[in-house]
Amino acid sequence: MPDTPAPALDDTMCDTIAIVDDGRVWFAKNSDRDANEAQGLEWHPRQRYGPDETLLCTWITIPQARETRAVLISRPYWMWGAEMGANEDGVVIGNEAVFTREPYAATGLTGMDLVRLGLERGKTAGEARDVILQLLEIHGQGGGCGHEHRNFTYHNSFLILDPTGGFVLETAGRHWATEPVAGVRTISNGLTIPGFAEKYSDRLKTHVSGCRQRRPRTEILGGHCRVLTDMFALLRDHGAGNPYPGYHWSHGGLAAPCVHGGGLAAAAQTTASWVSELRPDGFRHWVTATAAPCTSIFKPVSVECPLELGPFPRGRADASFWWRHERFHRTALRDPAACFPAFDEARNALERAWTLSPPEPDEAFAEHDRLLEKWTATAKECVIKDTRPWYVRRYWRKRNRRAGMMEP
Repeated sequence: MPDTPAPALDDTMCDTIAIVDDGRVWFAKNSDRDANEAQGLEWHPRQRYGPDETLLCTWITIPQARETRAVLISRPYWMWGAEMGANEDGVVIGNEAVFTREPYAATGLTGMDLVRLGLERGKTAGEARDVILQLLEIHGQGGGCGHEHRNFTYHNSFLILDPTGGFVLETAGRHWATEPVAGVRTISNGLTIPGFAEKYSDRLKTHVSGCRQRRPRTEILGGHCRVLTDMFALLRDHGAGNPYPGYHWSHGGLAAPCVHGGGLAAAAQTTASWVSELRPDGFRHWVTATAAPCTSIFKPVSVECPLELGPFPRGRADASFWWRHERFHRTALRDPAACFPAFDEARNALERAWTLSPPEPDEAFAEHDRLLEKWTATAKECVIKDTRPWYVRRYWRKRNRRAGMMEP
């Protein structure tokens, strides 16, 4: 398999959090990708296949398994794999881009392919980890993973949980290390397992990714999570003492878990968010199915109960749920101080009530749609001017044009 140098750092900065203690197994992830890289929920039932069937993943074809488990995944619209997801047995997986000194392969399985394959083929966290390792050994990891810059590639780390606990799995090419999860464990865009990290990490790209600011922040916040809504708040965090997004000219909003695009050297946007509560007697998953959790609502979903959410989103503005919310998000972020107070307290109260007595998933999405119409109208009235720095305004003008969206 030919190798190619990794291009300049671009998108795909994420944070994944696990809490395994006192009978709790909680999982959370913000998927941070290019701003127009819409992401949708997708259900797949348990299926059986013939002995010689093959599977086309994002870039390569591999042998299909004889049987796959039912899964619910959050999938960037243009790829086969998933940023995060769950299967019928209560396994959840999220991955992170990591930057190493090992060569980057021009093709192979992407980290997102490996997430989905682990969910489809693993009954437990240990089985899912072993599935990923076996596929990594046979096929390798590689291929373009970027939306705006398709040749952007990286290696991957994974956080894999089931109701009994789980593992961190970190890779550098075909090399890997793993360790069990205990207490609060977070991963971001850098290697963390002692010995393995020192041997393989690309220090410069790891620094530019912002993970050295975000990961300590998620660890601190994870240690204070007592109820499930604390996990929602963690994914909405803009940094200590910052109720609204902050920006830096080089990397935009990469310094906090709730990432907002706008940097000149590196830029990403949280395009989907997920929280899971895994118990021996059942599993509960909560998703935004939108960008920017700070402007969205966490809604209950189930692997067993597929929803009809309308058209799957694409890379340009359309009638899909993701893009309907995006019109509100991009208006509200022009002046958060003016807009956020109009919805955030009521939204938080709604989520607290839902975690105590969850509605049916279709009812929750319908309520989000109803509130979205109201919030969008309010945001247009509240936001008089764009208060963000000039480089952030320029970043979003370009993305709005590419998406076919009119400036607010």
